[in-house]
Amino acid sequence: MPLKPSYQCVKVEKENGITWAILNRPEKRNAISPQLCFDMEDVLMNLETDEETKVVVITGAGPAFSAGMDLKEYFRANDKNPDGQFRAYNANKHWQWDILSMMRKPTIAMVNGFCFGGAFTPLVGCDLAIAADEARFGLSEVNWGILPGGIVSKVAQMTMSHRDALFYSMTGRSFSGKEAAAMKLINFSVPLARLREETVKVCQELMEKPPWALAYTKQAIRAVATMDIPAAAEYLAAKSNALRWIDRDHNARDQGIEKFIDKKEYRPGLQTVKVD
Repeated sequence: MPLKPSYQCVKVEKENGITWAILNRPEKRNAISPQLCFDMEDVLMNLETDEETKVVVITGAGPAFSAGMDLKEYFRANDKNPDGQFRAYNANKHWQWDILSMMRKPTIAMVNGFCFGGAFTPLVGCDLAIAADEARFGLSEVNWGILPGGIVSKVAQMTMSHRDALFYSMTGRSFSGKEAAAMKLINFSVPLARLREETVKVCQELMEKPPWALAYTKQAIRAVATMDIPAAAEYLAAKSNALRWIDRDHNARDQGIEKFIDKKEYRPGLQTVKVD
């Protein structure tokens, strides 16, 4: 199914192979409502097979990436509506983690402003994350007498150090984009004025790579995180064979080795292998 002409809570923009999925509730700091979940689920499922899309960037409209879950619309409105609650919860999990974490195309979270609570799940669900120095991050749930729910506590623990995850979730303190980069919650931060420019540079670098090799590499890195060495070795051998089979038409592996060994056209760190 193609993308819809428009979405209620998401804006989609395409530019030179980059598709920007923009959380579009600026008046609510892009808080995640059921409708936003339904919209993002549809958007991401369609972008997975969209030929124009090479890289997906998720960001927010206005001064926020996302303020987290919309407590009123997502929770209170569905308190006595089990059907609505089930649909919203599953759509939320589907787009924030199931699709994002296993998408074949590279995904980048471009954090332009506030990123709190429930927004940590798509932040970590994306392969890469780049933030403005001025962005503010926080796990403030403890201030409202709740804990970082869904899988927020899990993704925070996965990405932040043990001590940082405990400190910021227990105190509810916020921290800047620079601090998020220092603790490796994100890849790096830049001044807000350069955020889009630097994100586009990373997108362009990713688009130079053989797409199937890129897809299988990102999937492999995620998968082996929970494996021991023997299981990882077995999995990676099978994944490598699967990559050669699925990329048999372009055969990027053999072309790359030929250009490196036989033709001397490629040197690591200097350029990307161009697949014919």
